[in-house]
Amino acid sequence: MESEVMDVELTDAAKKRVRELVSQAGCKGLRLAVRPAGCSGLEYLMDLAEGPSEGDLVRVCDGFELYVDAPSYATALTGLRLDFQQDLLSSGFVYNNPNQKGACGCGQSFSV
Repeated sequence: MESEVMDVELTDAAKKRVRELVSQAGCKGLRLAVRPAGCSGLEYLMDLAEGPSEGDLVRVCDGFELYVDAPSYATALTGLRLDFQQDLLSSGFVYNNPNQKGACGCGQSFSV
């Protein structure tokens, strides 16, 4: 586990939703990563976790811990801003990524 300053930002709405999910699941935190997939090359991974995986970057947030896969951070997640948006018909996390250079038409994958 590495403790390092990382510039991944969670909005207040995202933090609130993550706290709710972590509490409901009885776990310790949220893990973010990317993996090769889709027609554009990468997709986001978000999992509730009991603790960090080896090599993860860790940040203690208000009510939970944020774990970020170090290779994913270095290649695609630096500067990420994670938001949570909700309206009458849908809700979900929204990734605002300054590294993103393109995305597939369905929005499931992206490229850096």
